[in-house]
Amino acid sequence: MTDHNKPLLCVHGHFYQPPREDPFTGEYRREPSAAPYANWNERITAECYAPNAEVGNFGAISFNLGGTLARWMDQYAHDTYQRIVLAAKDYRTRYGVGNGLAQSVHHTILPLARGRDKRCQIHWGIASFVYRFGYQPAGMWLPEMAVDYETLEAVARAGLEFVVLSNDQVIGDLSQGAGPYLVELSGDRSIAVFVRDRWLSDYLSFQMPSPKRAEEWIREVLSARPPGTLSLVATDGETFGHHHRQGVAVLQSLIASGDSNGNYGTVTLTQFLKQKPPTIRVEVRDNSAWSCSHTLGRWITGCPCTAGCGHWKAVLRRALDNLSRDVDEVYAEVLRRRDVAPWRLRDDYIRVLLGQVSAERFLGENGLGYLSEEARRRVLGLLEAQVFRQRMFASCAFFFDELERIESRYAIANALQALALIYYATGDDLSRSFRRDLSVAISPRTGRTGVAIMDELLSEAQFGDSPMGGDMALTRPNGRR
Repeated sequence: MTDHNKPLLCVHGHFYQPPREDPFTGEYRREPSAAPYANWNERITAECYAPNAEVGNFGAISFNLGGTLARWMDQYAHDTYQRIVLAAKDYRTRYGVGNGLAQSVHHTILPLARGRDKRCQIHWGIASFVYRFGYQPAGMWLPEMAVDYETLEAVARAGLEFVVLSNDQVIGDLSQGAGPYLVELSGDRSIAVFVRDRWLSDYLSFQMPSPKRAEEWIREVLSARPPGTLSLVATDGETFGHHHRQGVAVLQSLIASGDSNGNYGTVTLTQFLKQKPPTIRVEVRDNSAWSCSHTLGRWITGCPCTAGCGHWKAVLRRALDNLSRDVDEVYAEVLRRRDVAPWRLRDDYIRVLLGQVSAERFLGENGLGYLSEEARRRVLGLLEAQVFRQRMFASCAFFFDELERIESRYAIANALQALALIYYATGDDLSRSFRRDLSVAISPRTGRTGVAIMDELLSEAQFGDSPMGGDMALTRPNGRR
């Protein structure tokens, strides 16, 4: 039982890496900038994930492990992955609640996603968490803490109890520190919100003290806070070891000091919520995020959060939105002809992606076992196109200041793979309209257009043979087919 007679501290680590595999081959490319490691996942694992797991930090903090990172780690850093999973399971055994949170799976900015895509991202994130940790999560980490009421409605309908926001995203009486607070939703629903201390979190993220100084620093900060009040540090998990070499030792010191010196206590979010349900009602600021103060402008039109001209962001988003609409229309038409609910089928497809069921069994369980072999391949190809179409919207594609960066190129590459899969399955070539939309996306640095990037990626792409027979036939740069 947590001692509520002294100030309390929770540290939450948001551990995440975007998908890095080549969309065309599924293989992870070498990233020279991560040398001497093969790629950034390997380097950050060595600097952050592995040492934190080895000293037991994952068993003492609140955390989320993004699905794309967890998938890579399970395959390429399995010992570290196992330590994290076992630490979370041990925590649940000891305290009766988990210390892990789910995360919507592809780090999409949820307020900018259509309703059915919100639901898919949330459902896939929960399913990924349950598959890895063996229990239903109580809370969800919203990518970039981007929030609106529609997103909170979707999270609550999925059966989750709370989310984490920053203090400038919440309106109302925040006298209870991190809370939790209550946000009322429609239909007599509500959801709890924990509010991170932006100053405390940013200080640790950008001005991290030495391990020797960390205990004194946090004790001084918390000594002025009322007993029983929770203070929440929530930041990128990579802060602890990758961004700051001393971060692993600092995190270890904050946890150990809270347990030993009697000046403050440590707790996790789920543990605290169980002991102290919310009573104070607050409101949230629609279309707010922890890394943009311009109503999500960073991921829509460009804003002062990134230098230079960000007009390409609006154009790229329009191109991807239009393509996703076209991909969805083809997908939905085929499935409805089979008398199958297309979006429920897509949500359920996460079981195939996680390896819980075979593709054949999946089709049978969803009333499609009667299809011919060719028809089954078509349906599965359309479902795979939906996976790549979801990956197009990873937040990092729009986060930075340049269209030519690897993150934006990766979004276009995923779009091309979705286009290829649609062509394989139906013969529909959706690339012409996508090319038209990308023609007005212009790099501020090089002056090149999104079409130039698309053509470069097409010339390098290893599409291979169509599962339906024959070669890939998207329109090529010079008009060849």
